[in-house]
Amino acid sequence: MDTRESDWTPVSAMKFAAVVLAVVALGMFFANSDEDFLPVIDHVNLAFHEAGHIFFGVFGQWTGILGGTLGQLLMPLAAAGAFWRQGHTASFAIALIWFFENFINIARYVADARARQLPLVGGGDHDWTNLLFHWNLLQQDVAIASWLNAVAWAGMIGTLLWLLWRWQGTE
Repeated sequence: MDTRESDWTPVSAMKFAAVVLAVVALGMFFANSDEDFLPVIDHVNLAFHEAGHIFFGVFGQWTGILGGTLGQLLMPLAAAGAFWRQGHTASFAIALIWFFENFINIARYVADARARQLPLVGGGDHDWTNLLFHWNLLQQDVAIASWLNAVAWAGMIGTLLWLLWRWQGTE
């Protein structure tokens, strides 16, 4: 099903404000905290990350290692897809923001590839150390992380701009 312009639910001022406030709060948290981990959201993301290793591991070693990151990205993308198909404007935007918020932690994990200072679940191998070493990109871990962080914020801001556009169209 292709969502037409008329299929999107109107965005109330209350829904628009709630989404904007959530993203502003997210930005303020990261700007004013030494922590890079939002407990409620990121524990869910971590669960999907770990499940991704198991699910994608059946496709081979390297796919299994990358599967953690794929798992934490595919779940919010699946939610966004479901909301898009139904034309639920604000829910679609929230799912996209969730998707892009994941890139903040992925960037943190990638940036740690050489330093290996982050505590890992089960104390196992560092996914991004292994992947970047395998791809001969380990020395670029911080630069790659910078790009991923930029993707996170550009995606969240772009989603907010889209939501603003949808809201303006309904007022």
